[in-house]
Amino acid sequence: MSTGVIIALIVVVAALVAVAAVLVVRARGSHGGHGLKRRFGPEYDRAVARHDGDVKAAERELGALVERHGGLRERPLEPAERERFEARWTAAQERFVDSPREAVVEADRLLAEVAGARGFPAGDQYEEQVAALSVHHANHVQGYRRVHRVVRTSDGGAPDTEDMRSALVEARALFDDLISTSGRDFGRDSDRHRAQEPATRDRSGHRPQLGFHRHQTKEG
Repeated sequence: MSTGVIIALIVVVAALVAVAAVLVVRARGSHGGHGLKRRFGPEYDRAVARHDGDVKAAERELGALVERHGGLRERPLEPAERERFEARWTAAQERFVDSPREAVVEADRLLAEVAGARGFPAGDQYEEQVAALSVHHANHVQGYRRVHRVVRTSDGGAPDTEDMRSALVEARALFDDLISTSGRDFGRDSDRHRAQEPATRDRSGHRPQLGFHRHQTKEG
């Protein structure tokens, strides 16, 4: 074999090794470090806090979630389904004025049903459903946790009306994501699905005019 052929083979092998290295780096980047932080957003910070600042442990947890739920494909809702869900959410918000806890219970139930209809794990598997939602709707899944926590709170330690109102408003952001036409708008459909903040009655019995957008609520 001539020297020229040997050199050519070495160049080809080196090029293949370089390409393989690039592919490996890209694959790792999609599941770790900056890739996970970009994908999970606020969920990344919550995971780090949950692991007392241990970034590697948090990234292992989030990487496992991507492995388990990253391949999920959301099923589009039929127009009639979307309309029914929207009508039920509107009714829950209106009910909040006189029965705030019942309204939040309905919102929790509705989020579970909508997520199930989109192809996420069923609502009776709450932890698994939220885990999958955190992979695909990381920016807004916290609202679901808040309303679910209100529902599970015992009567003796029930949150006040303002906490329930805030939880319901924040949960609306996830609801909007789930009923959006593509399911991947992540809140960009705000003009069509603007969250109306549930009102409470003032001392005179009148309903105050409250209407700031859902993204102005504080995260719980």
